Amino acid sequence: MPSAYPVAVRAAYAGSTVTPPTDEPRGRPLLLAVDAPSLLHRHHHARASTDLRDRGGRPAWALHGMLLQILETVEGFTPDAVVFGLDDRAASVRREAYPDYKAGRAEKDATLVEQLERAGPLLGALGLRAVTPAGLEADDVSASAAAWAEARGWRCVVVTSDRDAFAHISEHTHVLRLITGGVDGSPLLTPARLHAMYGVHAEHYLEYAALRGDASDNLPGVPGIGEKAAALLMAQVGSMQEVWADLEHCAGATVAAAVDDQCLEEGRRRAGAGLVRKLAADGARARFDFNVGIMAGRADVDLGLTPEVPGSPGLLPVAADRVARAVDYLGVPSTTDLAVRVLAGGGAQRM
Repeated sequence: MPSAYPVAVRAAYAGSTVTPPTDEPRGRPLLLAVDAPSLLHRHHHARASTDLRDRGGRPAWALHGMLLQILETVEGFTPDAVVFGLDDRAASVRREAYPDYKAGRAEKDATLVEQLERAGPLLGALGLRAVTPAGLEADDVSASAAAWAEARGWRCVVVTSDRDAFAHISEHTHVLRLITGGVDGSPLLTPARLHAMYGVHAEHYLEYAALRGDASDNLPGVPGIGEKAAALLMAQVGSMQEVWADLEHCAGATVAAAVDDQCLEEGRRRAGAGLVRKLAADGARARFDFNVGIMAGRADVDLGLTPEVPGSPGLLPVAADRVARAVDYLGVPSTTDLAVRVLAGGGAQRM
């Protein structure tokens, strides 16, 4: 059976000890879930020097860069449907629970803010599905897309540069983590590759992140436990529920022994007792539980996808005249031609 993934994506595995999947069932349709703010931020900074303006004279370089990368991804993966997640910029349930959430980040440039606000209307004009969940973020749309796909027997690929999406990885949901080099140079993360990179199973990534914390969101981790200690703990014990149960019932003896065994195998000093002390310290469990609550993506966002209704928003292909009108306003004829070809029924053939 040929690979379910295009040559451009398989190329991202060159030189890696992990190979891309080749046994994905061809009968499963594919949902592409795109973290739009992530792409807009990247292209705002990368393309600001172009000062590209749309036909109305408004800044458009981030929107144009986002669209080009979307087209590249759609052409490579040939999905059956695409949904875009956007952040609610007016309200945040996470900030209500934790006022210091994402505190310390630099204030967004006014031209970026304008393009963030125009992204939804542009995507909607294209006939694509953009979702701004009340009080939530693009990552909640990604989490909901993964759940939606699993419940309906679809595959899902999340497109983002944000590590938070790693918590959604499963047998049928993979993450294309966009880095410098575009789609061809970005890793497609499967459960196997995530484990190879972090030593953590996909189903435990959220707990690993909660232990480690996330400086970009201003979320401290459990005191004294960084990435290496968190990965060691998760690799040897697995679920944190087992860790907390062991701490409660036998003062962490089983956890300490498992960690020490691994340390000895690797020729390192024993770390079990010290790790247990940190986990048993006042406030450690509360910090972990709080981080899980803040970091966990909501899986119940209504995506508004109706694959049983041909031509409904989010389904591909899209009407060519609609695509042409929406993209033409950006003022780059070559991009209009590309968008019509990729979104309106041309593009690459499935492999």
